[in-house]
Amino acid sequence: MKALTVVLCVFALGWPVSNVSAQKPDQAAGLPDLDAPIGDRRAPENAGPALTLDEVERMALARNPEIAVAVRRVVMAEASVPAAGALDDPEFMYRGWGVPLSQPWNYNAAQNMFMFTQSLPGPGKRSLRTSVANSDVTEAKDELAATRLRVRVEVRKAFYNLLGAQDELHVHDEHVAIARQAIEAARIRYTVGKVPQQDLLKAQLELTRLAEHMIRFDRDVEVARAQLNTLVGRDPATPLQVHGDYGVVAPLPSAASLEQLALQSRPDLLEAEAAVEKSRRQQSLARKAYVPDFTASAGYMLMPSGTSPRNDYMVEGSMTLPWLNHRKHDADIAEADSAVTEQEAELAAMRTAAFGQIQESLAEAQAAQKFAALYQNSLRPQAEATLHAAVIAYENNETDFLNLLDSQMAVVDIQLAGIQAMADFSTRMADLELAAGTPIDPTQPASATSAQEGQQ
Repeated sequence: MKALTVVLCVFALGWPVSNVSAQKPDQAAGLPDLDAPIGDRRAPENAGPALTLDEVERMALARNPEIAVAVRRVVMAEASVPAAGALDDPEFMYRGWGVPLSQPWNYNAAQNMFMFTQSLPGPGKRSLRTSVANSDVTEAKDELAATRLRVRVEVRKAFYNLLGAQDELHVHDEHVAIARQAIEAARIRYTVGKVPQQDLLKAQLELTRLAEHMIRFDRDVEVARAQLNTLVGRDPATPLQVHGDYGVVAPLPSAASLEQLALQSRPDLLEAEAAVEKSRRQQSLARKAYVPDFTASAGYMLMPSGTSPRNDYMVEGSMTLPWLNHRKHDADIAEADSAVTEQEAELAAMRTAAFGQIQESLAEAQAAQKFAALYQNSLRPQAEATLHAAVIAYENNETDFLNLLDSQMAVVDIQLAGIQAMADFSTRMADLELAAGTPIDPTQPASATSAQEGQQ
């Protein structure tokens, strides 16, 4: 901005304000209202303090509706575990034998039997059913972790979109103030015949371009604010502003370390591994079908009056014969074997897709980082140096006003492009974290980052 401030000095020193009184009526007549394209932009009311990325992420993890739904699914899965390995309900039975038809109320002449029955699954079946239910809990927790990761990535993207739009608006406001003062100085020169009308109209065109920028920036702010409010579980219209930095100087990890990190931390891969383990346990449970189940019963019998002995007891046991129904059980086992093969193939495909996503996201992040560094370290200093040289040439009457104005707008365009490049890098880093399955600390190796994430 220092180079742009020089432009104001050139106009202020190049023509005194007292010359306004020397304006020629015939030249000033019919001049367009140069401030018409741009109105005063008001700051949002009751926006509150600007939030950092960490604050927004904590709010989203605590309030996001999708995360709340995933948490309830985990609770439901955990509640089903005790029932999975429980025994079937015991049965009570009463049976009256030999009740005389001539005296249907005379149970003293009948054999009265009271019996309790309990079915008992074959050895190992209850523990396998419990392990299958625990696998459902593991899958639900991995789904919760995947939801949290996705929400966190979406929050980061919306945060940096809002931060970038805010920064673009700040640059816009600074350049609008400079452009207005420069145009006023040009107007003064035009009225005394120092510059042609073309220069004044060109200045108006550039100011109108700034108005075009403002429309787009305001739209970007509103869209990003609505997205961010929705992710943190608030009304989309709630006022919100953020602050932070883009971190474009941080070194990026290697693809190999990211792949290792994904295998350890990516929730969808962990969920797929849990699904494979669940299928294997269901396979073992299907093979247990050839282990017979048992039923045990015990009862008390009250014999007819006059019978000796009148009080008796009885025990009863039964077992299933699964070998006689081998077609059904063989089909169940084959289905379970196919499910294991399918889950293992799906896991392998997901790993391959994850590695490809890592490579693509890393390439995008590396390119975005180079673009941001190019704008920050090369293009912006060069544009400001060009503007400074144009100012000196204009002071010495070696160039015209249009070249000076073009140099100023080049600085504007490069500043805005630099902000967009930095925001784009931050969103690309969010995509890279989604591909790796965990927030990335470029200063730590993959194993250390994974361990840190596990502690959190």
